[in-house]
This record gives sequence, structure tokens and C-alpha cells, in this order.
Amino acid sequence: MASGNGTWAVAQAKARLSEVIERANKEGPQTITRNGREVAVVVSAEEWQGKKKRRGSLAEFFASSPLRGAEIDLERVKDQPREIEL
Repeated sequence: MASGNGTWAVAQAKARLSEVIERANKEGPQTITRNGREVAVVVSAEEWQGKKKRRGSLAEFFASSPLRGAEIDLERVKDQPREIEL
């Protein structure tokens, strides 16, 4: 059985997949471990859709950046290309 915090060993999760899914839907993310290390997380489809949904455009992302107005000097290096033998 899962520990109280929603953590399952791989063998447990495999044997009780329906319960893992049910708990993910009712209780939140369920962590799967292998040899004591976290290897996967099962979440409800609703939570997954919310996580992968795009929030705003790239322009909006840059406009809201805390670095906006920081006057960072981004100068392109004007070195010549490297010579390579083919």
C-alpha cells in the first residue's frame, strides 16, 4: 500500500494501478519510486492539462521579466569563424 504521502514503489504501483489513478484523481499527485528514488509522478488528467496549458505569449513573458530595464549589454562576438579541415 502507498505510504500516507502518496508514494508507491514501482511494484506496488504496477500491482495497484487502478488505486494509484484513483488516488491521483482524489488526493493529488502520486509519486512512484524505484530503489528509494523518485522516478515518476501520476497526476490527474485535469491537473496535467492545467500544467501544460500555455500562459501568455513569448512577448508577454519577456515584457513581464524582472530583468526588463536592467540594461544588460548583449554584444555579439565578432570573431572570425574557426577554420576546420574536411
